Amino acid sequence: MLLKVGSQGEDVKKLQAKLGLTADGIFGNGTAAKVKEWQAANGLTADGIVGDGTWSKMFGATEQPAQVIKEDVVIPTSSEFKLQNLKGHIPDAVIAQIPDTAKKFNITNPLRLAHFLAQCGHESGGFKAVQENLNYSADGLKKIFPKYFPGNLAEGYARNPEKIASKVYGGRMGNGDESTKEGYKFRGRGYIQLTGKQNYTNFAKFIGEDTVSNPDLVATKYPLASAAFFFDSNKLWSICDKGADDDTVTAVTKRVNGGTIGLPDRIKHFKEYYNLLK
Repeated sequence: MLLKVGSQGEDVKKLQAKLGLTADGIFGNGTAAKVKEWQAANGLTADGIVGDGTWSKMFGATEQPAQVIKEDVVIPTSSEFKLQNLKGHIPDAVIAQIPDTAKKFNITNPLRLAHFLAQCGHESGGFKAVQENLNYSADGLKKIFPKYFPGNLAEGYARNPEKIASKVYGGRMGNGDESTKEGYKFRGRGYIQLTGKQNYTNFAKFIGEDTVSNPDLVATKYPLASAAFFFDSNKLWSICDKGADDDTVTAVTKRVNGGTIGLPDRIKHFKEYYNLLK
C-alpha cells in the first residue's frame, strides 16, 4: 500500500482518525506533517508517506488496509503523442504528467519519449519507487559502499537510512558534511533519483518551486519532471536521437545507470513503448 499527499479514501480517514485529525479522507499537507511526526516518534523514516511498514506499525501487521480510492486521472487527448496507447502499460498518473514534462524538457518526438519512459520505469520498479531505499544491512553497506564503510564501521550504520545517507552523500554534490545530515535530506528522489543539494538547487531554479526547502516535492509532485531534468541537463536526448536499436538503449542506460544493470528489461520496455507511440 502507499498513502501520500493526494491520496483519498477510507484508509486515509482511518489514518487521520488514528492521528487525531479530522477524518475527511483527503491526504493533504496537514496529514503528511502529522504522519512525519508520528514516524519520527516511532523510530521510522519521517518521510510523510504511509507504506506497508508505517501502516503495520500503526495498526498491527494483521490488519490489512482497505482498497484505496484513487483520484481520477484525466489522460490528455490533445497531446502530440499517442498517449492513449500507453494506458494499461504505465500508470495513468504518469501519462497525465507527460505533456507538460515534454514541453519543459525537450521531449519532442516518440523516440525520445520511449527512451525516457523505459529508463524511468526500470529505475523506479515500474513507476512505483519515488525515493531511494537506503535501509541496508551491515553486509549490504560493505558490498555497495565499501569506500565509506571499512572494517566494522558499517555495524553502527546498518538499517539506519538517515545515518547511511548522511555518511555516503555528505561533503559532496553540494551537501554539507555528515553532521549536517544534508546527505539524507537531499537523498535520491523521483523516478531517476535526483540526488544532492546542488542538483535540488538547480532543479528548483528551473521548475520555479523551492525543492531545497521542501525536497519531498521531488517525490510527490515532480517524480517525472525531475527525471526529465536529469535527461535534459546531461544531454541524453542527443543519444536517444541516434535510433531505436539495442545499441542506443545500451548507450542511454550507461549514462543513466553507470553500467548496464537491467538492460534486457530496459530494451523490452523501450520497444514496447516505442511501438505504441510511433
